[in-house]
Amino acid sequence: HSPRSDRAPRIYTRTGDAGFSSTFTGERRPKGDRIFEALGATDELSSAIGLAGEFSSEKGHVFVDQLHKVQCMLQDVGSNIATPLSSAREAHLKRTSFSEKPVVELEQWIDSYTQQLPPLRAFILPVGGKSSAALHFSRAVCRRAERCVVPLVQAGEADPNVAKYLNRLSDYLFVLARYAAMKEGKEEKIYIKPEP
Repeated sequence: HSPRSDRAPRIYTRTGDAGFSSTFTGERRPKGDRIFEALGATDELSSAIGLAGEFSSEKGHVFVDQLHKVQCMLQDVGSNIATPLSSAREAHLKRTSFSEKPVVELEQWIDSYTQQLPPLRAFILPVGGKSSAALHFSRAVCRRAERCVVPLVQAGEADPNVAKYLNRLSDYLFVLARYAAMKEGKEEKIYIKPEP
């Protein structure tokens, strides 16, 4: 048998068994705290985008690298959320600040794809092939992440640019879902009011 020190570290720590977890600033808070709710939603969003990226990669879409970049940005979103400003020291703030630059980049991407799309004349359903449907799903998760983050921003616990980023990201994912459907030659299904 090899000595214990040579083994891979255990994935479980048992530190959260009593229903508490730690922020980056070292605070112990209940797992139901809105900070962890927002972190969970952001993690779920990144996972949904990862799935959308896999479907999109199979179809050879050019935007897959952008989705990977977004996932990296969501790590930074999580770092900011996990560093409540009320208990953050200067060193924490330097490491986890979130600028407006990624927001501007998303806006540029949105404009670029929007120019290539037909105008939207009706409410479309979240379908249009696997890539498109997964991107629509990611957009819905993104909206929830934003709803979780806004109260933290309003309470002065998270950077306003984090909420802005998530707001633009949902727009980006919507435009991208339409773009993926168009590129794959899939029909956009529109909402039709059912007969009474």
